[in-house]
Amino acid sequence: MAKAMNKTERRLRELVRRHGSPLFAISRTSLRAQYERFRKALPRVEPYYAVKANANPGVLKTLAAGGASFDVASIAEIDAVLAAGAAPAKIIFANTIKPAKAIAAAAGRGIDLLTFDSEYELDKIAERAPGARVIVRIKVPNVGSIVELSLKFGVDPADAIGLLIKAHKLGLRPAGVSFHVGSQCTRPENYIDALEMTSIIVRDARLKQVPLEIVDIGGGFPIRHLDGEEDPFDACASVIAREVDRLFDSSVRLIAEPGRFIVGPACTLVMRVIGKAIRENKHWYYLDDGVYGALSGLVFDHAKYQFKVTRNGHTQLSTLAGPTCDSLDIIARGEELPEMELGDMVYVQNIGAYSLASATAFNGIPFAKAVMVP
Repeated sequence: MAKAMNKTERRLRELVRRHGSPLFAISRTSLRAQYERFRKALPRVEPYYAVKANANPGVLKTLAAGGASFDVASIAEIDAVLAAGAAPAKIIFANTIKPAKAIAAAAGRGIDLLTFDSEYELDKIAERAPGARVIVRIKVPNVGSIVELSLKFGVDPADAIGLLIKAHKLGLRPAGVSFHVGSQCTRPENYIDALEMTSIIVRDARLKQVPLEIVDIGGGFPIRHLDGEEDPFDACASVIAREVDRLFDSSVRLIAEPGRFIVGPACTLVMRVIGKAIRENKHWYYLDDGVYGALSGLVFDHAKYQFKVTRNGHTQLSTLAGPTCDSLDIIARGEELPEMELGDMVYVQNIGAYSLASATAFNGIPFAKAVMVP
């Protein structure tokens, strides 16, 4: 039977009544709160929101209006951020492998801060964006992070200064060092090791008359996905805050690239049951969104989501599946759920990052409708 809905569920039901389902609700209040929480926990670190996590125009406009800076990976993301009201000086082009035409287009739009991790990239930047400021990305340990990001990116730390010197010889302006400890990193030791490594490079570069000014500590800041989990951010943030004060004097500007941390908790996906069957001696519920849609994080982000329903009663092991004709589109097996009926609502919180961003329109099934809410 249907249970008495809490305040959140009543609000979601009203949104579905107005907009239909599947529905992706984005809270402006939560976006602002997460941004301010980051600034308070890491007062020396300026957040550049990682647009790839969720490029919804409402998200970008809300953050731009609050003074945020942005980490972009393509010309499309640059144009989206500029359209949202951000100034070019608030943007870092942080994809280390960029098409030459994208480098030229970025320079034409006033973007002059770019990352690199190879000599070939330096040559492209020098040709297409002469005089640009460049940041070398180094490879650092990603132990224990959910997504390993040092397999594809980053130079060996020992090669960083040589590349920065080459950048200077090419007429570019060596500006700093960046790293990424891996996505959803709950191991503070990753940050400690990376910051130590970076501080050595900064000191050595200055001794060689390469006056670096920026340290970019990347992203990977973790969030809580499931009820009852301990929030992992504060412990990591306190370690980072201590280490940056210990290792870098006030002449070094600290920036970061949080995406998941800012947008993850701000979004809720609401689905409805569109089909029902008994298979494998279990109830199967077919929802109007799945792994090809806003639940794509199950595949691409190794995400774990908590599925909530608006019914109560005796629970049984159940399977949730998406609406497409592909058998890959199985959302979750072994969920403890009460028996549901067609039209019942299923919702997932903390799903703002790497979800709708990597969704497809496979089978011609439309994306979940994204709406901004207070």
